[in-house]
Amino acid sequence: MAANVDPLGTNPPLSTERRTDRGHLLTEQANPASQDLDQLSALGLVDLFNQEDQQTVAAIAAARHALADAIERTTTALAQGGRLFYIGAGTSGRLGVLDAAECPPTFCTPPELVQGILAGGEKALVRSSEGLEDIAEDGAAALKERSLVATDVVVGITAGGTTPYVHGALKYAQTVGATTVFIACVPADQVIADYDVDIRLLVGPEILAGSTRLKAGTVTKMALNILSTGVMVQLGKVYGNRMVDVAVTNSKLRDRALRILGDLTDLPSEQAAALLDRSGLRVKLALLMHWRNLTVEEAEQCLKTSDGQLRQALAASIP
Repeated sequence: MAANVDPLGTNPPLSTERRTDRGHLLTEQANPASQDLDQLSALGLVDLFNQEDQQTVAAIAAARHALADAIERTTTALAQGGRLFYIGAGTSGRLGVLDAAECPPTFCTPPELVQGILAGGEKALVRSSEGLEDIAEDGAAALKERSLVATDVVVGITAGGTTPYVHGALKYAQTVGATTVFIACVPADQVIADYDVDIRLLVGPEILAGSTRLKAGTVTKMALNILSTGVMVQLGKVYGNRMVDVAVTNSKLRDRALRILGDLTDLPSEQAAALLDRSGLRVKLALLMHWRNLTVEEAEQCLKTSDGQLRQALAASIP
């Protein structure tokens, strides 16, 4: 059996050779299905990618309980005033930054609520800075700079499971009592992780051996989609399957907001537009104003006392 990898050396010591050799990790192994990769036609390449990518759906299903645990813990933390941090290096870190960046326009969240931290900072978004992932202290320092507290959640993303930058961040998060979530694409018996939530997304070896921007990247993006959207649903930013907290910041999003109002209220487009404008471009508030026949101020107060939950506000008694 392959030796466990302990990135921070906190478990019984292994030989230097065994600790640095990552060849046994699932993400580093060669895929038998793609051994003739360089001889395939363009169509053959597409078919092979499609075949292999089917494993991402199965991997999400296998991690469903851990993902649900992460959603529940994160929802509780954010409801108490906490923040959600994604932290990683390379592709893993970029995916965290992407998911964080998509939350404000989709759910009208303040930029500081969900933050992505990438080893190497903004420059590493467009230019590889892979060497920086080896410095555990930098991961911890990134969270210290953001004044991490116990009500925050830190999601460490590392496809191969061994990135020191990520483990350094998670270990620091533990010292302040923050919730820690670990996401990796290797099995638990290959990489040790002792965090609050352990999410393993096992998609097997990559078509291009070791290139974790492929299946591992795809399944990680799926998991982050589920995590952030699930949290926002539970925080009341969705009604039915509509993003009622959408930020109306351009013509496309205004059109979406008007369609949501029109579909849910059956108002003609002109009336829906007037309602949206009266609400200050806040769809959730507009719906409450319409359904309960409230002023802007009354609807705002009702939502406030209902913790932003539209269904609760609709059922609440109005003074």
